[in-house]
Formats: sequence, structure tokens, C-alpha cells
Amino acid sequence: MDFATYKNDVWGTEVLRGVSWDLLWLVVVAAFVAIAAHAIYSATQKRTEKPSAEGARVNRHAMIDRMFHWVMAVSVVVLLITGVLPIIGIEFVWLEIHWIAGIALTVVVLIHIVRSLFFKEGGKMWIGRKDLQDPFEKANKPGKYSVAQKSMHAIVTVLTLLVIISGFFMFAWIESPWWEAANSQSEIAVGLVFFIHGLSTLALIGVICLHIYFAIRPEKLFYTRSMIKGWISREEMEANHDPARWSPDENA
Repeated sequence: MDFATYKNDVWGTEVLRGVSWDLLWLVVVAAFVAIAAHAIYSATQKRTEKPSAEGARVNRHAMIDRMFHWVMAVSVVVLLITGVLPIIGIEFVWLEIHWIAGIALTVVVLIHIVRSLFFKEGGKMWIGRKDLQDPFEKANKPGKYSVAQKSMHAIVTVLTLLVIISGFFMFAWIESPWWEAANSQSEIAVGLVFFIHGLSTLALIGVICLHIYFAIRPEKLFYTRSMIKGWISREEMEANHDPARWSPDENA
């Protein structure tokens, strides 16, 4: 299976064309193998009593953070649908929808970056030494975010930025309401940009499959609820987090 595709430029020289989309099926299969392996492993583990969602509630996600998450999620899903389906042979008018979703994703990510750097404690998502020790110390509980959640955030951040930056160059090369299509770009540059855009897209597909799986696991559903309603119960918080590392405010 090829990792990339190539073509001959106007001088007959072989240049990079982009990523090989045969990798799509490898990514999907690998993601589902990982999901199946984790599901089997989890089924063999001793079950603990599930903490109650009743009683006092604590704030986990502010409204603006929940809005960011879901706008980003919808934008990414639309980008994947409009970007991947035509490649696998499902034809429809997709280009305008694709770049509009790309602009929406870019705007919301920029807002989130500015807010994280200047208006909230962005350092909470950095992976520290204590986080790396947590998986090996059963008695340890994480702060607001576990090392797995922080790692997922870091991976999605890198992949999303690669998609946005490479997509910006691709957007500049097509006809839009603000400019005419450019036709003077180097074929080598075009191939590299398409390769980065395609490879980061494939990686995002795998990561999103894993993210959805963990979001719907029974023991993790309270996190998904918090991304919708903003809260978890005090009992859920104390069962899964160290109050010394995260002390959220209680809901009214």
C-alpha cells in the first residue's frame, strides 16, 4: 500500500501529488481494532460501583467552552463528509460547503486560542510530570483533566492546526467571493500542501473514532453529559478526580 501518490509535472519530473487515500481503510480498520481491543480489556476488569449523578452538582464546562466544542465538532464533521465522500466516489456539490465549514472552524479555533492564552487558565491542558505518573499509581486521581484527555486535546490541536493551515493555502488557490483562483503556484508546493492536508485528515478520522468511542462508554458518559449540560455530580467528581488538584464551584 502506497503512502503517497505522485505525478509528472509539465517538465516530466515526478513530483508529490498528495497522500494515498488507500490509507483511509487502514486508518478505519486500525481505529476499530484499537476500539475492540480496549472494549475486550475493559470487560475483563473488575467493575466498580458507578457514582451517582444525583445530589450536589459542580461546574465542569462553561457555556462558552461547550459552544466551542460543539461548533468545532460540527465543523469537523462537515469538513470530513464534504472532503472524503467525493474521494471515495460519492459525488455531490461539496466545495463551497467545505470551505465555509473550514472558515467556521478557523474562526472558532482562533477565538479559543485567544481565550485560552489571555482569559482562562490554559496551562490546565499542559501535560506535567504528575500527569505522567497517574496511570502507574492506582491511588492517584487526576485534576480536572486526565493525562488521556490532555493527550487527546494535544493531538487534536496539532492535527486541526495542520488541517487549517494547509486548507488556507488550498483555499487561496480556488475561486472565492473575495479573489480569483491563483494559477502560479509551484506543483511541488501544491503536492506538499495536499499531502499534509490529506495526512492530517486521515489522522483526525482515526482520532475522532476513538474520541466518539470513549465518549459513549458507560463509565465516561458523565463527561459527555458535562459537555452538554456543563455539570457533573459532586459524587462523580470525588470518585474520578483529586479535590486537591481540582476544586470546582458548585452549581446552584
